[in-house]
Amino acid sequence: MSVMSLLRTLLLDVVPTIQQTAALALGRLANYNDDLAEAVVKCDILPQLVYSLAEQNRFYKKAAAFVLRAVGKHSPQLAQAIVDCGALDTLVICLEDFDPGVKEAAAWALRYIARHNAELSQAVVDAGAVPLLVFCIQEPEIALKRIAASALSDIAKHSPELAQTVVDAGAVAYLAQMLLNPDAKLKHQILSALSQVSKHSVDLAEMVVEAEIFPVVLTCLKDKDEYVKKNASTLIREIAKHTPELSQLVVNTGGVAAVIDCIGSCKGNTRLPGIMMLGYVAAHSENLAMAVIISKGVPQLSVCLSEEPEDHIKAAAAWALGQIGRHTPEHARAVAVTNILPVLLSLYMSTESSEDLQVKFWK
Repeated sequence: MSVMSLLRTLLLDVVPTIQQTAALALGRLANYNDDLAEAVVKCDILPQLVYSLAEQNRFYKKAAAFVLRAVGKHSPQLAQAIVDCGALDTLVICLEDFDPGVKEAAAWALRYIARHNAELSQAVVDAGAVPLLVFCIQEPEIALKRIAASALSDIAKHSPELAQTVVDAGAVAYLAQMLLNPDAKLKHQILSALSQVSKHSVDLAEMVVEAEIFPVVLTCLKDKDEYVKKNASTLIREIAKHTPELSQLVVNTGGVAAVIDCIGSCKGNTRLPGIMMLGYVAAHSENLAMAVIISKGVPQLSVCLSEEPEDHIKAAAAWALGQIGRHTPEHARAVAVTNILPVLLSLYMSTESSEDLQVKFWK
């Protein structure tokens, strides 16, 4: 008799603590790798967990939701197995539980199902999870706020339609209000969720802007936490990329200067979304490119090009400088006076430069 079969038998034990311990053991096994998670599915354990999830006490509910989370995280196929056994409706009911720990465990499981693809995310939406996740971000517990924001982010990321469901549930206003929360992990989840909504379309980006994220989001660019800085830059990039009007709004709120300062205060991949944002702003028009020049964006991009070791960051900086310099002779001169042209040429000629980096010099 296999370990899984033995644990399945213990799930039916008359003693509640034995049931809970068996569920916890199954969760830890399933969490370890996808083969063990697959074994949990094959041993027909999921239906028993789902049945008990609705019936048992809060300790068991947390353990059972942990198993579902541990199984669902590995692959779309395993997440689909959880959907197929009817777990979503029960998990959504758990989002309304009196105990914050049960809500948190259910939100984790739903997040791990939704993050794989649009179909699974849609199944989570259809089960009615989004309005309840919005309620969860309003709860006092920081851990529950974090996972609810993260789940909304993973739902919104797949398509404009899924992002719209998050907007329609009123999530954006509540997320925007929490940008001043001192908890760094919560802030970077909120910024991620707002970015995932903004990225899809002009309309969705405008809805995020209308929630009055400016100038509050600019304070996040000065945060001590690197993830908060990076996600704040990403959010501003996702808004600015859509239209000249949205880019102009970012300029008017001091966003370009703030992003340039942020790029100067960090290194590596944390710089990347800010570099891309400057390129997107500059690409829209002569005036917007000049706004980047006036804010001292060119010297900062030149520093990134010279000192960053990673080719993809150099390539982004080269692309952004190209977007600034391509409009008029005056724009081109602003790039040239930083003496970056010899650096660009040496990178282009270098056999160590990636093809992507070399291509950027022709753009």
